[in-house]
Amino acid sequence: MKKAIVIGAGLGGLSCAIRLATSGYQVTVFEQQNAVGGKLQRVEYEGYHFDRGPSTITMPEAFERVFRTAGRRMEDYLDMYKIDPSTRNFFADGHIVDMSSDIEWMKEQIAAYSPHDASQLNAFLSESRELFQQADRQFLNTLLLDMKSKLKPQLISALLRIRPLTSLQKLLYRYFRHPNTLAMYGRYATYVGSSPYQSPAIFAMMAHLEGTLGVYGVKGGTSAIPAAFERLARELGVEIYTGAKVRKLLIHDGEVRGVESERGAMSADVTIANGDVLSICRDMIPALHRPSMSDSKIAAYEPSLSGFVSLIGVRKHYEQLLHHNVYFPEHYEQEFQDIFGALVAPSNPTIYICHSGYSEPSMAPEGGSNLFVLANAPYTSSSWNWDMERGRYGSSLIKRLETRGLAGITSAEVKRFYTPEDLQKDTGAYRGAIYGISSNSARQTFSRPANTLKGLNRFWFVGGTTNPGGGTPIVTLSGQLVAEEILSRDGRI
Repeated sequence: MKKAIVIGAGLGGLSCAIRLATSGYQVTVFEQQNAVGGKLQRVEYEGYHFDRGPSTITMPEAFERVFRTAGRRMEDYLDMYKIDPSTRNFFADGHIVDMSSDIEWMKEQIAAYSPHDASQLNAFLSESRELFQQADRQFLNTLLLDMKSKLKPQLISALLRIRPLTSLQKLLYRYFRHPNTLAMYGRYATYVGSSPYQSPAIFAMMAHLEGTLGVYGVKGGTSAIPAAFERLARELGVEIYTGAKVRKLLIHDGEVRGVESERGAMSADVTIANGDVLSICRDMIPALHRPSMSDSKIAAYEPSLSGFVSLIGVRKHYEQLLHHNVYFPEHYEQEFQDIFGALVAPSNPTIYICHSGYSEPSMAPEGGSNLFVLANAPYTSSSWNWDMERGRYGSSLIKRLETRGLAGITSAEVKRFYTPEDLQKDTGAYRGAIYGISSNSARQTFSRPANTLKGLNRFWFVGGTTNPGGGTPIVTLSGQLVAEEILSRDGRI
């Protein structure tokens, strides 16, 4: 029986482990944190339950595929439910727009401040659908392992059709004029850790993905997804060790032969790293074994944005909040100038709130609200000191929410702050970046680090830094794609 080692028990690593185990591999997973899930961890304080990580779930078929290829039914492990309206958007001018699959209702809400933008919504959503279809056919289901795969005529044709040199913001300007609409749809660039003023227009596809295909919640919180993957993996015989950090790869004659972890050395026929490509190359692989990923090349990549998280437990109900909520500032562009230009935390950022207790009241004590509050933040640098700013910055965000109508939130009984430096320490995220590298250019969007390293055999990457990209469903898909490529080369599929 062939052996596989997976470094990291995030969604991509667990997805890969399950697929390999289904096809007869003996799989061992090492996770440095005390629970599976990678960036997606469940925490509890004084009866308030939070997911410290991704909370907006799309493309349920990507998760269903993990169970189906293992001969199981997802509904026996996970309970997903559709959320519609999906997100409530609060604008600085007082207008509110609830994102929904009901397009006529969407147009009515937008028309309250911009009849012109409302009249353009159908045309924009039609282009969004076309962009998603191109991405789904040509980019989301392939690993682009070599130049031959990147130069396929159909791929080049698709790349030209999606106008890679047009920014998301420029695409939005073709349809919309009002700052509210531009911010609401421009925010989709942050789903891949980027700026709408720099990232390619392809990310307009998220409007179709969320608005038409839907946003989903998970009973018990989104951390139930890695928990379900763990359960399935263990049923298939996968060994999972948590609190077990891998120190280095064991390399001989240009091949990865296994790993050295806190549990000792272990050999394997294939090793898969579910983590930040840049951190893994820098920390686990000597430079001589990664000539295609030199220290200077690592430094040349622009990291994605990070996030400052506040976990707020307050003994109040807020009737104005849905499951997902976004509070926009008056001047949206300044936020990205601060993050990617000055590398400082924005003084007036967009604030996202996940109130999962809206859908599941048991997530908070009776009469209380569990609020996951996220503000976009810069990746770690000498320009901003989170040790000094943690408390001050967190308090300033909470006060800002009080001024936006969340009365009493400053008196919350639970206040916990989580910084980009905490994320870097816990997960190995390069410079605390949530998505690895940004998509602030066509090169970093369409030519991401590969799933393999030249000159280093029997070694693979899965996760958001590599192909096919970031986001919970896409990362999950990457694990399946890499496993299937390994199995194909092994003659098992």
